[in-house]
Amino acid sequence: MEKLLNRINELARKAKTADGLTETEKIEQQQLRQTYIKSFRSSFDEILLNSKVYDPEGNDITPKKLVEAQKDKRRTDVKNILGGEKIVHLHPEDADKK
Repeated sequence: MEKLLNRINELARKAKTADGLTETEKIEQQQLRQTYIKSFRSSFDEILLNSKVYDPEGNDITPKKLVEAQKDKRRTDVKNILGGEKIVHLHPEDADKK
């Protein structure tokens, strides 16, 4: 990630000079930025999917949308580890969420 950021910054500095960037460097810059953004979003999603929200009294107030996303991720992780056909659902409503 550090090499990626260094190259992005190097190209950004060069873009500000009188010479600017070549067409190849402009394409490279866009690709590097997209790679960085994708990686950042993935890391951020991973942080959120492993988070809980508590109020000052210590009550879990994690938004329902986040709780559902966390459940979906756990289901996906289990399916990837065990294989989808080997899963036995303890709750009938879980069987519908494939």
